[in-house]
Amino acid sequence: MTRRLKTEIKQRKSFSSLEAEVYLNVMRTADVLSQGAEALLKPYGLTGTQYNVLRILRGAGPGGLACGEVGGRMVTHDPDITRLLDRLESRGLTTRTREKTDRRVITTRITPAGLALLKRLDGPVAEGHRKALAHLGKARLRSLAALLTAARESSG
Repeated sequence: MTRRLKTEIKQRKSFSSLEAEVYLNVMRTADVLSQGAEALLKPYGLTGTQYNVLRILRGAGPGGLACGEVGGRMVTHDPDITRLLDRLESRGLTTRTREKTDRRVITTRITPAGLALLKRLDGPVAEGHRKALAHLGKARLRSLAALLTAARESSG
């Protein structure tokens, strides 16, 4: 494990600790997987974060979600969720409406065009996940998922 990561990041010295090595491995892996996802989404004019927002809104159903709720459900933190929602709305993939009962709340909903785009992406995204990770096998994937969850729990 050490030699491969050291070669990839062109590091000559040993890692300062096993924790440092694992941390860098996780970061490097996340970057490689993200690059693959971004390449898959680019022809559709989406970024990974935009795709994530559309998936969140599809899951929310016709009731939609408030801006803060969308941000809280994202896989990766985005400090400018408002601008992200602006871009999706300008493309006709989402709509936003101010709530009548509480004018401070603006609810975002996915449009039929947004749903159609996600439907077109469902197959290619699932295939991308399969290509990136299926070689690990179900048992190793379950172990990896459990380890990553445990790592996040201690960091929270």
